[in-house]
Amino acid sequence: MKIVIQRVSKASVTIDSNVVADIKTGLLILLGIVDDDTQEDINFLVRKIANLRIFNDEFKVMNKSLLDVGGDAIVVSQFTLQALTKKGNRPSYIKAAKPSIAIPLYENFVNSLEKEIKKNLQTGIFGADMKVELLNDGPITIIIDSKNKE
Repeated sequence: MKIVIQRVSKASVTIDSNVVADIKTGLLILLGIVDDDTQEDINFLVRKIANLRIFNDEFKVMNKSLLDVGGDAIVVSQFTLQALTKKGNRPSYIKAAKPSIAIPLYENFVNSLEKEIKKNLQTGIFGADMKVELLNDGPITIIIDSKNKE
């Protein structure tokens, strides 16, 4: 499982001109899933997201977590995070999990993160053509791969 976390001042997801998710201070989380992802991957990422100290304290030092600031989050499924680009110029998405595997893992990820941060999350719609708008605060953008815990 790969995630891209962006600290945002605001973010939204629009589908067919309808806003389906809208937050202020918090995180926009893009989630890419592969076939062999498990609950262990979800647990690792959920703990990391909730406790990652990327929000400023009173001294403008990144010393607070999403839990500390009570921030919101939007989770958006994004199979393109699993793109293979080694050969040629057209990315291959063969590693990205098919919907039959990815949807249950995506839903489990969202539910697990909601439990961890004790707050309802907003989401995009799996597989939809989404327009994601954000104001990246910092800018702070972090990539985490659950298969590479370095």
